[in-house]
Amino acid sequence: MTAAPHSPSESMPTAQRVAFLRSPAAYHDHVVREVETRETRMSWVFLAGERVYKLKKPIRDRWLDFTTLAARERNAHEEVRLNRRLAANVYLATARLTVEASGALALDGSGETIDWLVVMRRLPAEQMLDQALAVGRVSPGAIDRVASLLADFYRRLDPVERSVDEHIQRFAEEQAVNRTILTDAHAGLAPEEVTPILDTLETFLAEATDLLAERVRGGHIIEGHGDLRAEHVCLEDPPVVIDCLEFNRELRLVDPFDELADLALDCNRLGASWIGDVLRERCATTLGDTPPEQLPSFYTASRACLRARLAVRHLLDPQGRTPAKWLPLAREYLAIANAARLRLMDPPADRPANRSRGSDGSPPRTAGRH
Repeated sequence: MTAAPHSPSESMPTAQRVAFLRSPAAYHDHVVREVETRETRMSWVFLAGERVYKLKKPIRDRWLDFTTLAARERNAHEEVRLNRRLAANVYLATARLTVEASGALALDGSGETIDWLVVMRRLPAEQMLDQALAVGRVSPGAIDRVASLLADFYRRLDPVERSVDEHIQRFAEEQAVNRTILTDAHAGLAPEEVTPILDTLETFLAEATDLLAERVRGGHIIEGHGDLRAEHVCLEDPPVVIDCLEFNRELRLVDPFDELADLALDCNRLGASWIGDVLRERCATTLGDTPPEQLPSFYTASRACLRARLAVRHLLDPQGRTPAKWLPLAREYLAIANAARLRLMDPPADRPANRSRGSDGSPPRTAGRH
């Protein structure tokens, strides 16, 4: 479904589409009194009553290309399909943005389709994990349910076909990009904040490839969520996990314990390091799989560097949003990366098990306790 040259799908400015979707009158099939609009790097998001509508920007980068109507259509369908794995009752449908004969825009009208949107059920903001952690309202029971959801999800997934070289090369490529961006003079980070972490990760990749290779050979690489963050976890009962990384399958091919490290570092940054222990222990029990002790530290440091890099990238973008926010956030992630680096450098037998207490003083839960 490729747009014809000079058709409305190519000629109508994104700003005009956004202006229409910001209007409550756009949503004719249910009552909407006000539309809250949010912009992300890749999307415009419209919170309209009890629903959320997501419109992809026509952008292209290293991992994605949304510059054609056909590409945005494919992506919308993929986003719904993939996210229904962990949030079946949240991802409702796709919707067409159309231009009617009168020239007016409509949602799912009878005119020419000029764009595609994903339609979601709106989730309660106060039940998103990052928001609940910020106000200290996360119970061990809620985290047990999230851990069970993720463990069962990973258990159902088949191993993917992947070579050892492909798996290790992706870590090396991401590490190279991390170094380029985090050491950029315009990023504002001192060399001592970054270089020891990057050097340790590169040494690990060179000297411990057998550990990563064994994860591939042992069938532990699956097509996971790809972007497992606290802001994507809703503590409803049962919980749901939204916003998987739908636009590039390569980035979803992960070790489950790599993804868990991503969520755990978010929780750690928000003062609840005990959550990572619960997630890892529940998944280890359900999957019958405990990775070598160095790997969670490596995964954590790698993921934290990636998060720091994404934060710093805003500082390097002349049109970046809220630039004062990003350098402190990058430093928070680098502090977590450095702590993981120190664990990675220590011989496992020489350090005691890390069993942090929760922000409320409660001990971490053990897998299997309900």
